[in-house]
Amino acid sequence: MDIASLSTALSMTQLNNDISILMLGKQLDAAETMGDSMIKLMEQSVTPHLGGNVDISL
Repeated sequence: MDIASLSTALSMTQLNNDISILMLGKQLDAAETMGDSMIKLMEQSVTPHLGGNVDISL
């Protein structure tokens, strides 16, 4: 393998790694946004008092 081919292969590998890291970052941002949205929906529950207390009688 000559130097030019090796350089091109290394460059392509680095580019693929950079793209993979950027895509992972976007997926993490999307997951965080979805989690925040889920928390907001849970906070706006129709019956927020349910589940707050446990009544145990024997």
